[in-house]
Amino acid sequence: MKTVVVSAGLSTPSSTRLLADRLAEAARDELAARGHPPSAEVVELRELAGDIAKHLVTGFPPPRLGAAIDAVTTADGLIVVTPVFAASYSGLFKSFFDVIDPDTLSGKPVLIAATGGTARHSLVLDHAVRPLFAHLRAVVVPTAVFAASEDWGSSGDEYTDGLPGRVRRAGVELAALMAARPVAEETTDDVTVLERQIADLRFD
Repeated sequence: MKTVVVSAGLSTPSSTRLLADRLAEAARDELAARGHPPSAEVVELRELAGDIAKHLVTGFPPPRLGAAIDAVTTADGLIVVTPVFAASYSGLFKSFFDVIDPDTLSGKPVLIAATGGTARHSLVLDHAVRPLFAHLRAVVVPTAVFAASEDWGSSGDEYTDGLPGRVRRAGVELAALMAARPVAEETTDDVTVLERQIADLRFD
């Protein structure tokens, strides 16, 4: 099963890419445990910024961007990670999904995540990123993962999961939806697809 990771980090190295890689590893391990041979592909939006701008102006994607769009639209599941800019997702992140036909994401399992300097920005996931993918009719996993600077290396406490625990839980949820989706897609009714995915979702 193919997972495509969309990382909107701008620096090298990037905490956004680091979080994306950890989420992809968690999903891959869970898919393998469920008997689904996993594969993963990473789309680095930083490398496609100029192509995205050209596509917005001309309506035609350059070849590299076209390949990235094809990867996203044909994936069995998506992991999308954005840095927080001005209390929302980055402009580069939004611009990329603006050039994708929204119908191609309908019913697709998506794990959303974000990075920021402080935990005060964590609500961006539920106030901005989750509504974006709900609008695109994707199926967003229940656990969204936010990583602030202080989260790296923290295992949490008795009341709060640390970053590793949240990453594992989100990976399990994404893999469960991906594993359920091929059976659900025997019907072309989008509402029925969503209902079956939710009904089949099981967490070990």
